[in-house]
Amino acid sequence: MRILVWHVHGAWTTSFVHTGHTCLVPVTPGRDADGRGRARTYPWPDNAVEVTPDELRESDVDVVLLQRPHELELAEKWLGRRPGRDVPAVYVEHDTPRGPAPDTRHPMADQDAVPIAHVTPFNRVYWDNGRAPSTVVEHGVLDPGHRFTGERASAGVVVNDPVRRGRLVGTDLLPEFARAAPLEVFGMGVRGLGEHLALPADRITEHDDLPQQRMHAELARCRVYVHPFRWTSLGLALIEAMLLGLPVVALDATEAGQAVPTGGGLTATRPELLTAAVRRYRADPELARRDGLTARAAAAARYSLSRFRRDWDRLLEEVTR
Repeated sequence: MRILVWHVHGAWTTSFVHTGHTCLVPVTPGRDADGRGRARTYPWPDNAVEVTPDELRESDVDVVLLQRPHELELAEKWLGRRPGRDVPAVYVEHDTPRGPAPDTRHPMADQDAVPIAHVTPFNRVYWDNGRAPSTVVEHGVLDPGHRFTGERASAGVVVNDPVRRGRLVGTDLLPEFARAAPLEVFGMGVRGLGEHLALPADRITEHDDLPQQRMHAELARCRVYVHPFRWTSLGLALIEAMLLGLPVVALDATEAGQAVPTGGGLTATRPELLTAAVRRYRADPELARRDGLTARAAAAARYSLSRFRRDWDRLLEEVTR
């Protein structure tokens, strides 16, 4: 199929462009949020094709994948066709509700022409989807391979914009984790995090905006992966860390408790239990290796790219009938 999809979330879009479909990825002169084009730090195959808004008007499009409310109007303007009416469409919901969780109505809730595909079961049950048809297509991740060495007695964390996002992503919890093990923090906008948290240089290393391959290589050298997020959808970095073979210590929030298997780490809501687990892994490299293998096996079984591709093929066939 020929699918119009915006480059909004780099890791998720990387998985989607590996489904084998021709993915038309909008690109604008300034490569702004509505036209980033192909990724520059992720490996994308040739079936991900950049198209300008002018080119889209003359392009054959079988399905539109929407990810933000304003893309409805954007697609109609650029294609000359209304998603859900003139061309089949699916709305991919990546995030948890931002308002009062039990009562937050989804922006697509008051229509039934465009199904909502949530990326986790947690998201689906917490959003008020109204009369919109909804389903779940869980994440699928390109397997980076078992690369764990655990040679550094540190805790890896992957988070974007931790200062701006604050409590949402558990930034305030990081000093407590830093007392259990030195932190290595990866992501966009992490430069200056140590100063913001008043952490000494020997307790935090900032890896700002590394290419994915290099990030995986550096993360695999950490002893344990820490996931302090309070209220976001299931981060693909958590799954990637498991596939790399790291044990996981995660705040038991949103979908994390379902993703981390027994024996693959620890999920809990008590910070003292989480930091105790970090200390155990820091002190016992063999325990970290064994539990990391359990985490990897669980992630490979549940979040494989082949399962992701099958689920998306099934949904795309349904909406284009």
